[in-house]
Amino acid sequence: MGIINVLPDHTANQIAAGEVVQRPASVVKELLENSVDAKATKVTLYIKEGGRTLIQISDNGLGMSDVDARLCWERHATSKLNVIDDLFALNTFGFRGEALASIAAVAQVEMKTKRNEDEVGTHIVIEGSQVKMQDVIAIPTGTSIAVKNLFFNVPARRNFLKSDTSEAAHIIEEFMRVALANPHISFAMHNNESEVFHVLVGTLKQRIIALFGDKYNQNILSVNESTQIANIYGFVGKPDFAKRTRGEQYFFVNQRFVKNSYLNHAVVGAYQDLMPTDNFPFYVLFIDVDPKTIDINVHPTKTEIKFRDEKNLYTILKAVVKRTLGQHTITPQFDFETPSEIQHFNPNFFQRDEIPRPPEIKVDPNFNPFNRDSYGNVPSSTREQSNQRHWQSLYNSDADLKGDATHSTIQPSLGDDLDIEVSIQKEFMQILKRYVLTSIKSGLMLIDQKAAHERILYERYLGQMEKNGGVSQQLLFPVIIQFNPADLVLFQELFHEFQSLGFVLDDFGNNQIVVNGLPAEAKNANPQQLLEGMLEFYKTYKTDVKMDKRESVARGLSKRLGIQYGETLNREEMRNLVDELFACTMPYQTSDGKSIVKMLSGEDLERMF
Repeated sequence: MGIINVLPDHTANQIAAGEVVQRPASVVKELLENSVDAKATKVTLYIKEGGRTLIQISDNGLGMSDVDARLCWERHATSKLNVIDDLFALNTFGFRGEALASIAAVAQVEMKTKRNEDEVGTHIVIEGSQVKMQDVIAIPTGTSIAVKNLFFNVPARRNFLKSDTSEAAHIIEEFMRVALANPHISFAMHNNESEVFHVLVGTLKQRIIALFGDKYNQNILSVNESTQIANIYGFVGKPDFAKRTRGEQYFFVNQRFVKNSYLNHAVVGAYQDLMPTDNFPFYVLFIDVDPKTIDINVHPTKTEIKFRDEKNLYTILKAVVKRTLGQHTITPQFDFETPSEIQHFNPNFFQRDEIPRPPEIKVDPNFNPFNRDSYGNVPSSTREQSNQRHWQSLYNSDADLKGDATHSTIQPSLGDDLDIEVSIQKEFMQILKRYVLTSIKSGLMLIDQKAAHERILYERYLGQMEKNGGVSQQLLFPVIIQFNPADLVLFQELFHEFQSLGFVLDDFGNNQIVVNGLPAEAKNANPQQLLEGMLEFYKTYKTDVKMDKRESVARGLSKRLGIQYGETLNREEMRNLVDELFACTMPYQTSDGKSIVKMLSGEDLERMF
């Protein structure tokens, strides 16, 4: 008997489900795309408890006959393919025919569907791939699918789901992607009986404003370009509208949302020197290409894509976005051949102190060309004065040592083998505005000022969150910050952690938060940049199972409020920094494992010479 066995359909369905249904948002994506393919003009999504207990999508699309309603739950059943050549000319969302079968394998599913030409519809109930019931039902034209108790028969997969708010945020993101790609369809979404979205049919710009907020009306620029390789259209945000949270970047290739870091690099490159490097621009860009020139089958979720002519598309995309920014006077444009430039010349453009003046000639009255020795050289006394001035300028440079003597009583303990002994009178020196240098008994100790302060703040903030003892500094004028719905859900998940650190926040409605106070250390910080930066840090590392919410928030805030490289520290600041560092429970490393302190022994110094 051989060792190769053909898996039964039930097991094969669960394996396929592992590829297609990774989380509730995966189910939402598949069902929404099916509604779009069914030519629906109105789609409604209901979810409960982050999609764990209920995901229901109703549409007014074409519906299915009783035979199709039964066959659609079989593996490799699809309406998109008839012959193999159809694989290379896909204009719809799906083709593998495993989505519905995979969903039915790990959930309890109920479907109601009816075509316009049929008098009655079809009602089917499936549980774990097993059809429990099929009957007729009186319903309007369209399809309604309810997915209940996702992963009820795969408890290990269910246990790996995140919190309800986190899963809801992923669902909102999938909903927004489909809604952006189809402004000709009306969409609505309800989360736990509360309406999150209700967007009507309109233009792409109206859809963007409906999903993201009214502020986007004046801060997005239209993109439109047709070439032989691709048609590119959509909207990009102004550079000063860029945020510290990524996520508002959307690429759609042939109306399908895709992720492509190469094309994202092209768009970000168009913003070069127009925004800070740690900011992310907004864009919703559509790229229409010949289906034969792309391959969408490189990932089970069909969000990754390969282009046949990727390099040329990169160049075109970057040029188109850059030109859009220039045409809207975001970047300076100079065209000296255009007569209008001369016609609009303003004679009062120069200020009084900027009027061109004739060049001035300055003469050194003390210069004596005959004051040289017999060899034609400058006398030694003059050379010594010049060298002295040269060395003095080096010591005054920002790139050299800055020393401050101070008294310190710290006795750090980095381990018995390091033999550290800090004397009563200690001299600290700041090097390159990055490091604090001090001598110890065995040699030199070098401290990274940024890493040290981050460690100090990180432990302080963890303690504040444990005791809910964060000190607040009230703002003179409250600041209103608008988030996109997906970010707002994550923000609400961290609301308690923010408050325990000293943030004073209120819900202003319409996806807006009012900031009335900040932590005491952040009194001079920009509230919007601070909160967006912390939220981006949380989104980046929330999948790290080693770090809980409190640790993530503490790390995010400490990185944004810590001393930065390039800041000059005086004698008192360096002394306090070292004192507080060695009062920490872990003074050697930052919260993400990077070194804070380095030692140079006497032997190390001798080897250098």
